Parts: sequence; structure tokens; C-alpha cells
Amino acid sequence: MNQRIASYKEKLTSFWQTRPGWQKALLICTPIVLILIIGISSFFATKETMVPLYKDLSAQETGKIKEELDAQGVKYELEGNGSTILVPDTQAEGLLVDLAAEGLPESGSIDYSFFSNNASWGMTDNEFDVIKLDALQTELSTLLTNIDGIKSADVLINKPTDPVFVTDEQEEASASIVLNTETGYDFQPEQVEAMYRLVSKTVPNLPEENIVITNQDFEYINMDTAKAGGDAYTNQMGIKQEVEQGIQQRVQQMLAAMVGAENVRVSVTTDIDFDQETRTEELVEPVDEENNEGLPVSVETITETYEGEPTEEGGVAGTGEEEVPNVAAEDETTTGDGAYNNVKESVNYEFNKIKKEITESPYSIRDIGIQVAVDSNKNAAAQNGEAQQLTQQEQTQVEESITSILNSIVSTSVDAEVAQTINPENSVSVVFQPFAASQTAQSDDAAGSGIPVWAYIAGGVLLAAVAVLVFMLIRSRRNQVEEEDELLEEEEMAVAPVVVEEIDDTPETESALKQKQLEKLAQESPEDFAKLLRSWMAED
Repeated sequence: MNQRIASYKEKLTSFWQTRPGWQKALLICTPIVLILIIGISSFFATKETMVPLYKDLSAQETGKIKEELDAQGVKYELEGNGSTILVPDTQAEGLLVDLAAEGLPESGSIDYSFFSNNASWGMTDNEFDVIKLDALQTELSTLLTNIDGIKSADVLINKPTDPVFVTDEQEEASASIVLNTETGYDFQPEQVEAMYRLVSKTVPNLPEENIVITNQDFEYINMDTAKAGGDAYTNQMGIKQEVEQGIQQRVQQMLAAMVGAENVRVSVTTDIDFDQETRTEELVEPVDEENNEGLPVSVETITETYEGEPTEEGGVAGTGEEEVPNVAAEDETTTGDGAYNNVKESVNYEFNKIKKEITESPYSIRDIGIQVAVDSNKNAAAQNGEAQQLTQQEQTQVEESITSILNSIVSTSVDAEVAQTINPENSVSVVFQPFAASQTAQSDDAAGSGIPVWAYIAGGVLLAAVAVLVFMLIRSRRNQVEEEDELLEEEEMAVAPVVVEEIDDTPETESALKQKQLEKLAQESPEDFAKLLRSWMAED
């Protein structure tokens, strides 16, 4: 047994000494790396992940929660000067429910649930008003905390008492709010406006001008300043970009169905008028549009009848001071005996009076430019492998179809007044150009695969390293097996039984005797036998 162990040891030593340096390093580092990987993986797999259970706690609340966790035997950690409690993630949800059942943490604020839990008949009106105001402040603070960028909010509402008499004017309420905002967070104008409106609508009789909002650094957050601070140019460019992208997507989808998505590219430019107009129109229209008459609201009829002696003859007929010369009175009849009859009718008509206050759209499209590039290469290649080009007739047909569609889009997209003055054909451009096949193929491949190049390189290096490692292990194993086989053969030869040849009583000839001697020499001393053969061959 000791000889076998010594033999194995000698072979291992010989194998190690015959290995080059890089193989020795590989054989040493491979087990170490595997052990490290297994150890690190086991460490992270069995390590407990600590997650925050509560944040921004006061020292009193932290102490109560810590006492409860100690009583339950739960492992925990404190961070942020004791304001944050970390617990294992597997126990976080259960601890939230258990601590909530114990009434922890005690925030010290009053919400509307106080009224259902502490209602009593002995509460006075003043006590009720104070508790109600405190609950309103708490609920409003909770609403503001839900806004992005706000950690907490302190709200103070000054609510005047209700007037005693009906004739007394109702005083307006006021509110002061201090926001604890995140570091470096800037509120957008619409967010500031939303906060002011939220507070104004939450508290009765609270106008927006009676609200003051500051941050923890006592920087005033003004709604008017926020509105004025909006960059008008940025807003206009954003609207322009949205309009252009919307038209471009619709045109691209429509043309892709005609010639294929890979064979067409679309670009859209617009000229937008951001001048907003507000005007007032006062119109008077007849009720009866066919006869152009209004609706009669009053009718006055005056009838005059006179009977008497006829006027004396002679003199020159003239006119009175208030009569129109040479014009007879309407519906006036005169007889020769001095009698006359006059009927006068007055009718008052009412017409439709329309007052319009018109506010135009904040922007209108004055002009559109649509540029379309179509691939002039056909999808089918020629017999010689070269790309086939569209014929002039085919290009003309495609251009006419595309131009007809784009002219309709331009006419219906621009403002109605401007549409009568522009020529859609001048706003549309269609060109035919061979597309770069390599660029298209690369973009399609990149879009289809979605895997970066470095991932392929890393995967190839990893596969090569694994292949080299497997090859070295197989080779070392093969060498070890061969050495073991040689060792077993030597042992078998050492312990093999001695075969005693039978004695042949027959007389041996000289040639037979030489043959036996040669066989014996070959078995006992192969080297000498080989030398003898070489000498014979040299003599021949």
C-alpha cells in the first residue's frame, strides 16, 4: 500500500513539474475562483436584506417602536440618527400590520377618524370647532404630501367665525403652508397652480390670494411668478413638435401601406401662428329671413275722418308749414263736399340681437411642408445580382398617388382662411432616391436583435475560457488515466506467475536451440535483442 501511495505521489510530482507555468496557474486559480463564486453566492443568498419599516420618525416614536421590536425578538437596525428603522424584508409586511394594531407609530395628529372614535355628548362647540380645524389641517397636509417633491407639509388655517346676523359680511379665511421639499426639486408652474387650487377648494371661503406657501428655506412659492416663469418659447416649440410628429406618423403609416415601411421616409415642417385673438360680435338678424322682416310686437292705427263745408274757390293752391309739397297723404281720401278720411298705422318690429364673444384657438397652422423620399430600388434583384430601378412610368404613377394624398392632408390641416390662398402642390415634395441597403440592413438588424455588441464579445470570451478549462481538465484526466494504466501493467508483470516450460526429452537441433535462445533474450533483455538485430542487419 505504501509503495502504491509513493508511486502515485511520484507520478503527481512528475506531472506537476512537467507542466508549463500558465497551466500551473490555471490549475491553481480555477478551484480558488470556483470556491470564491460559491462562497459569495451562498453569502448573498443567505444574507437578510434590510428594508425601511418607518422613516422620518421622532425620537419618541422610535423609542416606542424599538421597545416593541425588542419584545418580539425582531432583528432591526437604526439609520438617520434614529429616524429610520430597518427590518428584514421577509418580516416587514407582518410588522407593519402588528405595529398598526398596537397603534404605532403615534403621529400625534388628528384626522377625521377622531370623530367616530371619540364622539361624546359632553363636547362643547368650541372644542368641536378646534378639533374639526385640526382635522382639516391634517387632511390637507396629507393631500399635499402626496405631490411629487414634497416630503411633508405643515398647514395652518385661520378660519373666521360665522357671522351672527345675516346682514354681516362673511370674512375670508387664510392659510399658511410650509413645505418640506426634496433637495434640488423645482416645481412646475402647473404644479404650483394645482397646489393653490387644492388648498382654496378644500377650505371654505378661502380665495387663492389669501394663501401663502413657502418651502423649508422660507422661499416664497408664488403662483403668479410660476406662471410668468414659464418659457413661452419652449411651450410653442413643444406644440410645434407635437403637431409635426402627429402629421408625420399619419403620413408614414399611410404611405407604408402603399410602398412598404422600408421604402419611404417622411419629413414634416409647419408654420404655426401662436397669436390668440379674442373679439366680441353684436349682430342683428331678421326673424323672417325669407321676407327680411322682424317679429311685430306692437301695432298702432290712427283713423281721422272729417265732414264739413268745402273750401272756397280761388287763390293759389299751396302747402302748409308741415306738409310735403306735391305728396298726397297715405290712405287719405278727399271728396268735393269737404269731407276726408285718413288712416295712419305704425308697426314696431323686433329683430334677433346676437352677441358673440369669440376666443380663437391658441394656435393655428398657416402652412405645412411635407417632404417624402421613396426608394427607387425594387425589392426583386436582377438576374446578374444588381438592384433594379423603378422605371420613369412607375415613378410617375407613385408620385401622382402620393401627391394626391398629401395635397388633401395639407388642405384639411391648415387654417380655413389660409387654405384658400395657399397652393398644396407647392407644399409637397416627392423625390426618388436609392436607399443605402447596408445602412437599412444594419438598422433592421439592430432594431430586431436589441442586443449590444459588447454582450456578444463578453459571451465569446466567456465561452472561450470555459472551452480552454474543459480541454485542460480532459487532457490532464487522460494523462492521469494513461499513467494509471502503465502502473497497473507494471504491477501485473511484477506479480505475474512464472511459467515453467515443459522439458522436451527430444533432442534439439542447432537451429531450434538458437531460436529458443533468441526468444529468451527478447523476453529478458529487449534492448540487447534489439542491438543484436541491428548488428545482423548491418552485416547483411
